[in-house]
Amino acid sequence: MPSTVNGVYRFLLSRQWVILTLVTLALIPTMIKLGYWQLHRHEHKVALNKVISDSLAADPVPAASLTAPGRQIAHDDLYRRVTAKGHFDTAHEEVVRRRTNSDGEVGYHVLTPFVLDDGRVLMVNRGWVPADGAQTQFPRIPAPARGETTVTGRLMADQTTADSGIKNVKGLPDRQVMLIDSGQEARRLGKQVLGGYIEQTAPRPKGGSPELIPDPEHSDIGPHMAYAIQWWLFSAGVPVGWAVLVRRERRDRAASAQAETAPEAAPAGV
Repeated sequence: MPSTVNGVYRFLLSRQWVILTLVTLALIPTMIKLGYWQLHRHEHKVALNKVISDSLAADPVPAASLTAPGRQIAHDDLYRRVTAKGHFDTAHEEVVRRRTNSDGEVGYHVLTPFVLDDGRVLMVNRGWVPADGAQTQFPRIPAPARGETTVTGRLMADQTTADSGIKNVKGLPDRQVMLIDSGQEARRLGKQVLGGYIEQTAPRPKGGSPELIPDPEHSDIGPHMAYAIQWWLFSAGVPVGWAVLVRRERRDRAASAQAETAPEAAPAGV
């Protein structure tokens, strides 16, 4: 009996089937890992949604209580509503290139230094303006409130290529950047700049320009859990598919062997 079984399945030792079996064995753990990767993305999304929800619901606090020059923004402080008192420095205003508004139109984010009463600087993203002219030209930007004012906004971490996927291109036109980086701004301004920046929510600009950045969406958990389940189902289906192919190959080979050994039919009329 064992010799018969070995003979029936000897085709598994062929080069084609050895390769197919190795690919099958490699796919199973790969798909399981991809499932866990999607699960971790789901968990990260759920946790971030909670941080955003809690931050937006909390009462505003002074920006200087959550950040300082050279400090990274704590994860739990992301999107926290903060306030600051001082004045805008439009002479050193910059724009962040290739940013879209809520309608998907490409333009700029307006990045304006906000000088606090103690002389330190908080970078403020005042919102979106359209790219009306050539990208080498500095866009026309409505001025913010003059004199001492209190600004409110959502606290954000410095932008990086790793987190945003945006390449920090060098050699851009004057007063244009790709990413908001408080360390870079500190070197440019020669002043102490608080870590991170804020997305302005108040006061609202006259005439609606710059267009304020809306609150982030934090109710959608995305498709990651569904993707995780799909990968795990695929990993379970791979060995099943391999077994089906083996049985089909065994059946086809058995039928072929039987046809070869069957006696030829006698000619009609003999």
